Amino acid sequence: MAQARVKARAPRKESRRKEPVFGERFAVFAEALLTGVWIAVACLGVVTYPAAFAAGARHLRRRIAHEGGGLREFGADFRAAVRGGWVVGLAGWAVAVAVRVDVMAARAGIPGGPLVGAVGVFALIAATVALLRAAAVWTPGAAWRALLADAGRRTVLDPAGSFLVVCGLAVVALSAWFVPPLAVPVLGAVAAAAVAVEERHRHR
Repeated sequence: MAQARVKARAPRKESRRKEPVFGERFAVFAEALLTGVWIAVACLGVVTYPAAFAAGARHLRRRIAHEGGGLREFGADFRAAVRGGWVVGLAGWAVAVAVRVDVMAARAGIPGGPLVGAVGVFALIAATVALLRAAAVWTPGAAWRALLADAGRRTVLDPAGSFLVVCGLAVVALSAWFVPPLAVPVLGAVAAAAVAVEERHRHR
């Protein structure tokens, strides 16, 4: 009889353990969506998107580590990251314009245009992934040049992680295509994906 009672109680204990884990993961997901709104607002400066993602990623890292932090800390991180991050943002737009020219050349039927256009698009995607991976590990005082150099190597040497980040970008693109307002909170999910990829790479 006693053994039967122990067996009957065991499943209840397992279900109790699963509830806090599920609740915590849902809380992180909800926090990521809220962070996406903060990131979107911080990106309104046109060249401030690297700093916005860096501040968002650092906020999510604090949330995962059960450390304090909110909008005020996000703003402080954003101001610190934008000091050198605006140059990265400007360079990113320059790369995007160059790729746009390549794609236009490919559509115009210029010899070799399709190959150049494909290479340009691939390079833009790789640069975006490297930027997100650099933002995911940013800390106040870190040099963006060094962060991007290291992130570029990880982008190449960790293709699985880079593919996961690309999938996150694809989700944003699809969200913007079907339901444009939904793309705003999903930006936080992209930052969370980059943080998760970097944590995965660090523990390998």
